[in-house]
This record gives sequence, structure tokens and C-alpha cells, in this order.
Amino acid sequence: MRSGPHRSPDLSRRGLFAAGGALALGPLIAACGESKSPDAKGKKGGGAWSFKDDRNRTVERDRRPQNIVAFVSTAAALYDYGIECTGIFGPSKPVGGKPNPQAGAMDVTKLTSVGEAWGQFNIEKYATLDPDLLISNMFPAPDLWFVPEDSRKKVEALAPTVGINVARTSLLNPLKRTAALAESLGADLRAQQVTDAKKRFDKAVETLRGAAEANKGLKVMAITGDNDQFYVAVPDSYSDLNYFKDLGVEFVEGKKSDKWGFWEFLSWENADKYHADLIMVDNRSASFSLKQLATKPTWRRLAAVEAGQTVPWSMEERYSYAGYAPVVEQLAAAVERSKKLKA
Repeated sequence: MRSGPHRSPDLSRRGLFAAGGALALGPLIAACGESKSPDAKGKKGGGAWSFKDDRNRTVERDRRPQNIVAFVSTAAALYDYGIECTGIFGPSKPVGGKPNPQAGAMDVTKLTSVGEAWGQFNIEKYATLDPDLLISNMFPAPDLWFVPEDSRKKVEALAPTVGINVARTSLLNPLKRTAALAESLGADLRAQQVTDAKKRFDKAVETLRGAAEANKGLKVMAITGDNDQFYVAVPDSYSDLNYFKDLGVEFVEGKKSDKWGFWEFLSWENADKYHADLIMVDNRSASFSLKQLATKPTWRRLAAVEAGQTVPWSMEERYSYAGYAPVVEQLAAAVERSKKLKA
């Protein structure tokens, strides 16, 4: 069993299955000329198209892909650039009556889902979409997130696939790569909404850098949980945490519990192994909510929880500047207001 970057509450599955951020950009659907990305080529109105993905594979089509099926967070990132997908896979249903955070600004009711949960990718429904291209993130390469390994050959027989690596790298890399992919598919990266989102992201980054400098010594821990275990993130394995470290945020360093190296698995009895002043809590629909976490006595006794110093962790946020700007702002605000607590 692969435990991957996210474990599900059902431990027989591979993943704990992010987003948060508003800054809806709406459809831009730009009429662009040829892409300027060195890894992508696409011509206005069609023509040959190619893109080199993070598996070092060059995908080629005789025209720019139109029917695109993507992992929900990936589709949401492309939507921020004006690229609309035909189908999605991964968690997209509303959570607590509110839009699923992984869907970003998309209206998922207008999209065809070929699978909501891990291992439920419906090949037959996927085929009916007549896909030109499938896109997903990779945790890590070369596996496409939420595409079952035993279905991979069937999926690849129906349409080429593109993978964007989001593990063990800086957040800046998947942000840049997703933008380049969007541009190759027809997005205008010079559009006002896109440049405004980038400026907002850059401003948020400097705010977080300043907050971390002003609150040196503040210990931050990123976690998720299910009924059986408490999971502490290994920061270098996640592109967002990796980048936040570069900005000066001091993380509790979970130890790798398996070969995949994304989490340290702890029993609930040992949830207090590490001291943290601020806790980032996985916000995905398949992870324990704050209400569910509160049913665990050891959670309630953690210093940061007692002090009310928690913040949502959008651990499967869409990799666009529109998606991450509010995430960084939220973390910066949490770092600014949090106090160092007694261990």
C-alpha cells in the first residue's frame, strides 16, 4: 500500500485527499498567439501543439487540446487562467454546504466527474468525453495523482497525459509550470486578472517573510488526522511548506514513516510528541475537520489548540497565483498573531 502525500480516513486507500482561496478570476479564454514557453508550442486557432511535462515527456497533438480532463485542483488552476476543462476527477462535492475548496472558482456542476474518491476513476465515463488530454499533479513523479495504477494503460490509450510535479520542490516551480501549461493551451498571461493575481501573490510572500522574521522562534506544525492516527508533515516533501521554509517559517520536522516520506505516523496517544505554537490543519474534505479532531482528547490538550492558534492548511491548493495568494495571506496573518507558547 502506498501512503502517499495524503492518507485517507480509510487506511486501505493510498491517499488523505486542498484549496481555499477566493480571487475568482472568471473565464479569460484568451485568443493568444504562439506560446513563449520553451517547453510548449501552440498556435492560434489550432495547429500543432506540444508540451514537455515534468516526467520529461513531450506530448504532441496535431491541434491544441480542447476536451481536457484534469484532477480537480489542476482544473481549477487552469480555470484561473481562462482554460476550461470538460471533465474532472478527485474530490469536488460540496463540503458542509459550501463549494469544495479544491474546486477553486469553478462551477463543478457544469463539469463531468469521472471519479470523486481515490480508486474510483471511471474509464467508461472518461471515454465518453472523447478526451484530447488528461492532466494531473504528481506526488511525486512519475505517478499521476488520482489515476489508479491498474488503469494507467487504459487511460493513456484514450488520450495523452501531462504531469506537473508538486512534491519535493519549491512552490514556485509548479506555479510556473502550470502557468506555462495554461499558456500553451491558449491562456493570455498578460491579462489584467492574471497579472493582478501575481502581484497579490508577490505582496503576500513579502508579508509572510516579514511576519516570520518578526516572530522568529515560532514553531509551526502541519498536520492531518483520521480516526486511527495523527500525521505530522515532512515539510521538505511538500512544495508549499518547502517554500514557506525558504521565507523563514520554522516548521516542526516530522520524520519519514515510510518510503514515500510525506508523513510521520503517530498514534493519537503520541499526538503530543512535538511542541508547536501554530498548527496548520489539512482542509481537505476527506481529512478530519476541526470538529472531528476535537473528539480526540490529546488534540484538545495540545498547547496551540488550547490557545486557539490553528490555521487551515490548503494542502491540495490549485497551483495558480490566484489560488495561492489568499493562502499565503492567511498564513502570514496567523504567524503575525500567534504567540510563542510554553512547551
